[in-house]
Amino acid sequence: MDYSLRHEGYEVIAAGNGLEGIRKARQEAPDLVILDVMLPGMDGFEICHRLRSEPDTAQLPIIMFSAKAQEIDKNTGLKVGADDYLPKPAAPAEIVNRVARLLEKKESGRAAEEKV
Repeated sequence: MDYSLRHEGYEVIAAGNGLEGIRKARQEAPDLVILDVMLPGMDGFEICHRLRSEPDTAQLPIIMFSAKAQEIDKNTGLKVGADDYLPKPAAPAEIVNRVARLLEKKESGRAAEEKV
């Protein structure tokens, strides 16, 4: 996944666990987060919930990308605030397309806010 995103010109910042991911989201101010559900220490659902509850990261687009592909997992991810839920395995082109779509949506929302 990293290679495909980098190949398309995206900068990728990785985190090895949930607390590190939250810290990097606060410090690095990424344009988007791709979040696995199964992480050491804190699962992706909790991380997503925490990011949504903080003012600085509340509007951050989040894609949950996980091997947990049952409908209940997808529903839980969306309920805690994910913008999209992509089950593993996924084709690299699908990942890139979803990232591009969410970033476009974010930019169009930002442009609409500036007009108001």
